[in-house]
Amino acid sequence: MYKLNVESHFSSAHQLVGYDGPCQNVHGHNWKVRACLLCDSTDDIGLTVDFGIVKKHLEDVMNLLDHKFLNQLDCFKGVNPTSENIAKFIYQELSKELNTEGCKVHEVEVWESEKSSMTYFE
Repeated sequence: MYKLNVESHFSSAHQLVGYDGPCQNVHGHNWKVRACLLCDSTDDIGLTVDFGIVKKHLEDVMNLLDHKFLNQLDCFKGVNPTSENIAKFIYQELSKELNTEGCKVHEVEVWESEKSSMTYFE
């Protein structure tokens, strides 16, 4: 079994609806994102998935979120844009593009600060 990791980042603003604290106000983060895939084998040249392919799909998702007010995006209509839901959204979007017979998105971790992260996996 192989574990492939790719990292990226995006900047965005959000506010936590129903939260009693300072995060109920509009505020922003410079999010760091790590996508992890689990693959059970390599191809005939020894690759599981080309890093470039994973990076491209991760960047496509980052572009959906970068420099946006997350509460206004269709993907978060009726869904609080918490770290939990952001990680789940990225996981689901990457899974649509990257899951194959022998390789699947395993988890997505998002950091909203250097000391706080959330990981989503199924």
